[in-house]
Amino acid sequence: MNAPVIEAPPQKAMPAGPLLFIDSLSVSFGNQHVLRNVSLDLTSGETLVILGESGCGKTVLLKTMIGLIKPSVGDVRFEDTSLASMTERQLAHLRTRYGFVFQGAALFDSATIADNIAFPLREHTQLDEDEITKIVTELVAEVGLPRTVLSKKPVELSGGMRKRAGLARALALDPHLVLYDEPTTGLDPIMSDVINELILRVHQRPETTNVVVTHDMTTAHKVADRIIMLYPLSRLKENESQIIFTGTPKELDNSTDPRVRQFIEGKAGQRLNELREEQTKNKSVLSATATDQENDHE
Repeated sequence: MNAPVIEAPPQKAMPAGPLLFIDSLSVSFGNQHVLRNVSLDLTSGETLVILGESGCGKTVLLKTMIGLIKPSVGDVRFEDTSLASMTERQLAHLRTRYGFVFQGAALFDSATIADNIAFPLREHTQLDEDEITKIVTELVAEVGLPRTVLSKKPVELSGGMRKRAGLARALALDPHLVLYDEPTTGLDPIMSDVINELILRVHQRPETTNVVVTHDMTTAHKVADRIIMLYPLSRLKENESQIIFTGTPKELDNSTDPRVRQFIEGKAGQRLNELREEQTKNKSVLSATATDQENDHE
């Protein structure tokens, strides 16, 4: 399979300044604690990659950044305005400055690709249909899709094509902040690299900032200006930071933290022992429960 040709974008100016602050953020769902005391800032114009194993809170952090999930404790500030202070109407307006590329593309199954990409333009602008059609056609070309996909439904496209259509829709309102949730999951190496190249291309858009959630080390190395790594709360002591690494891709490669090395080298190591201990503990609990039930029936 030949990868689509993606033209090199013009060179981008250096980052202008801070865009988003996360201050002492904690998120819980009932008794389940997902994020604890997480603080970070996002510089305008950079690409931040959030790494971490499944279940460590990467996607929750991403959704908290745009107000889809409200923090239990702490604050999220966009251009020095707290999301908590905004009304629903103000939040809805703010989200027009965001583009969100969902893990499964999240396209409307019953709509054509053209209508999917046009949806935010029809919802949030006063553009006429001729202008919308022109923008949609340009976006399809920008993400390396042929114009023939415009009349197709999502089910008629491959996974990689749906991801690119999802990216085109995310870019429709020319967002200042683009967030990607596991953009290469389920794709073959060639199509994964196409998506990585598109993230780099989006990065060159004026005043565009990217946040990429992934566990794909190839993606992290290729697109990141800066990387943070989250660690599951269940395996941290009470006073330990949930962000166990922050730095450049090169600094990540040189990290001596065994938890970081385990992740980037893809080795089970101590985690395998932990899983065995958890399995033994669960069996003991089930056995004790069964014994109690037998005693109750005697």
